[in-house]
Formats: sequence, C-alpha cells, structure tokens
Amino acid sequence: MDKEIQKYRMICTLTFGDIYGQIIVWLIVIFASLATTLALWSSTRQIYALATVGIVLVLSLPFLLFAFVTTLLNHIEFAPIEEEASSRRSVSSTTTKKATNKTAEASG
Repeated sequence: MDKEIQKYRMICTLTFGDIYGQIIVWLIVIFASLATTLALWSSTRQIYALATVGIVLVLSLPFLLFAFVTTLLNHIEFAPIEEEASSRRSVSSTTTKKATNKTAEASG
C-alpha cells in the first residue's frame, strides 16, 4: 500500500505537416477517380463510371483511415509526471483551500 501509482501526462505532438503528404495523396486519388469517371462517361457506360468511383472510394478509404490513425498513434507520448511536481500541486491546492476557508470564516 506504500506504493503510489505512477501518473503520466499524455502529449500529442501531431502537426499538420505530419499528415500533409497523406492529404495530397488522397486528393490525387480522388482526382484520378474523377478523371476516370469522365473518361468512361458516355450514354452506354454510365454505370461503369459510377462503379469506378465507388470502387476507388471504397478501396482507398480504409487505407487512408489506417494511415491517419497510425500517424496519430505514433505521435502520442506518455511522459511520467515527476513526483515533486505532483506534490507541489497538492500542497498548493491544500494551501489554497485553507486560505479560502479562512476568508469564508472571516466574512461569515
């Protein structure tokens, strides 16, 4: 019972530059899909054009989500909180509570 649980701080270091390349690739895939749709769009092949867009989106979306999630998870860090810092917080919060109680007693 003497052991205290170690406290950790969660820090996210993700920036826009980390996912910028993924967004560019996704836009290229979308525009290539639209170009394919326009190439196939005629009076006899409209269903093929729509199927192409659907297939491209359905097949590429899981890879995009996987890339975003793994990038995010790679940029989450857990740093241990120093015991001194946490004890300072508890001491300062205790001091603040005592001062608040004294002012409440004095005014009331």
